[in-house]
Amino acid sequence: MQERSKSALRTAFRQLRQHLDPGQAATDSSMVRERLLNLDRFRQARSVLLYLPTSGEVDTWPLLDHFWKMGNQVLLPRCRPHEPGIMDAYAVTSRHDLAQGSFGLTEPRPDLARLIPQPDPEVVLIPALAFDRRGYRLGFGGGYYDRFLPTLSALTLLIGPAYDFQVLDLLPVDPWDIPVHLIATPKAAITPQPES
Repeated sequence: MQERSKSALRTAFRQLRQHLDPGQAATDSSMVRERLLNLDRFRQARSVLLYLPTSGEVDTWPLLDHFWKMGNQVLLPRCRPHEPGIMDAYAVTSRHDLAQGSFGLTEPRPDLARLIPQPDPEVVLIPALAFDRRGYRLGFGGGYYDRFLPTLSALTLLIGPAYDFQVLDLLPVDPWDIPVHLIATPKAAITPQPES
């Protein structure tokens, strides 16, 4: 029943995102990036794992340019082609390191980017279709981040960039779900609150 509920939510939020006005999405993405760069731990991080946007996600491309300009390590995920649910982190130093990969995503090129076998980023930006106020996320159903996040240090700051409409009071949660520490929207930086 819970998986059916998640599936219906995924469909609804995909549709909402697809119908976003492109101009509003660009404005909101800019506000989210500004909010992120106002966070000391994010701005000063020496190593960050970002995602590259698809299908109307909050635009993170300018953040790559920011961290490259600062000389910091930028990591991006790459799905393993023949191992569903498994992704690796690659260090990328320019847009030349990128190409179209799994699911039509822009991903690191394994022949140019450097595989980081045991990544230790200070901050990770995590994409999602929605978040709730406890920090739990509605992912895309592939389990990639569910398997990847437990491999990181407990000190890694997990941030969910989102449009305001993507934040709900409660989402269905599975035992393996790991909440983010912060949700950054155009209107607020939300510190998740556990259930009382």
